[in-house]
Amino acid sequence: MLTLALIKENPEEVIKRLAKKHFDGRDAINHILELDTERRAAQTLRDNQAAQLNKMAAQIGAFMKQGNKEEAEKVKAEVAAIKENNKAIDERLKAAEDEIRNILLTIPNTPYDIVPEGSAAGDNLVVKSNLSDEVATVAEWKHDAVNDEAKVPHWDLAKKYNLIDFDLGVKITGAGFPVYIGKGARMQRALIQFFLDEAAAAGYTEIMPPTVVNEASGYGTGQLPDKEGQMYHCDLDNLYLIPTAEVPVTNIYRDVILDEKQLPIKNCAYTQCFRREAGSYGKDVRGLNRLHEFSKIEIVRIDTPEHSDQSHREMLEHVEGLLKKLELPYRILRLCGGDMSFTAALCYDFEVYSEAQHRWLEVSSVSNFDTYQANRLKCRYRGEDKKTHLCHTLNGSALALPRILAALLENNQTPEAIRVPKGLQEYPG
Repeated sequence: MLTLALIKENPEEVIKRLAKKHFDGRDAINHILELDTERRAAQTLRDNQAAQLNKMAAQIGAFMKQGNKEEAEKVKAEVAAIKENNKAIDERLKAAEDEIRNILLTIPNTPYDIVPEGSAAGDNLVVKSNLSDEVATVAEWKHDAVNDEAKVPHWDLAKKYNLIDFDLGVKITGAGFPVYIGKGARMQRALIQFFLDEAAAAGYTEIMPPTVVNEASGYGTGQLPDKEGQMYHCDLDNLYLIPTAEVPVTNIYRDVILDEKQLPIKNCAYTQCFRREAGSYGKDVRGLNRLHEFSKIEIVRIDTPEHSDQSHREMLEHVEGLLKKLELPYRILRLCGGDMSFTAALCYDFEVYSEAQHRWLEVSSVSNFDTYQANRLKCRYRGEDKKTHLCHTLNGSALALPRILAALLENNQTPEAIRVPKGLQEYPG
């Protein structure tokens, strides 16, 4: 969440930056400032009375030494009245602090200056592509003699080669829970190991976290309260199935003070991920395009504010390297304010082109959250100045499997079989 110091320093600038995310923050920011004024007034009164109580304690001691018990009792009565009044002040303080926090939890992160203006995906800025002229030249991307019009979508290929059974998943669980079979299951494991090996080679330490988290973890990384309706909730135990490994891995550092020399911390994790995807329908949910359960490798960094931009660039290069090794047509987009997540300050999406579906499929988001998550998590580091500072947190998919597998199947199909990219061949065998 945003820091109170940031809001107080320049509230108009915060309101202006929030507007880039199409969030009207004026009322919320003004209310926070009013509550903070009340809080500071109550705190000042509390501090003054604490000082007065210290003086009165000394008076009582002096009266008792003099044997003036009557005067001592009078002062004791005044002390009791002040302490009773302090209870009411403490309640006012806590109420103001709680309300400030509750409002802050509903305010998204402010985007960086380089985030483009815009309200939806169509306003995102393409910053790089391994195609010469974006979509217009996708037809130039050929692995074989089969043209785009002859290529079939992955759900038909999965059925033809008995790789994935979508109907069986519906029988067992419901739509969005596919069953991988034979070589389909083997390819899933191959991709998982490939992505983990590449992350290890890039210096990431693998974590194997739980796939359910408590409420505090959801609030810590910003899924709660923003994405509460999109998460599967275990009512009896008040636990949530994770939408991404970002949640448990980043929460490792909740309420932790790190040493600056430990940073940047680089973690990766393979987990199953669960998303309700409420309201999704149509072509976007066909086959592997949008699932309720899927496999994903996540990379997470904890860093200093001065180095987080470099970390972000390194993460982008890592994801791009994976797509190059998989020989997939890709492009990188800088998301506009209206298409960014609640918690991100800057986000880049990676998309691969589906030759059979004739459209781009998002396969990764790589985000810098600035201090937004760290403030929720109380994730700090002690610098050379011996003071504690909020960390920056970053994460990204490296990679999510469903649409990667879909693109691999569709873009590498031949009349006889499906070609496995050279960089991946050693994994499935």
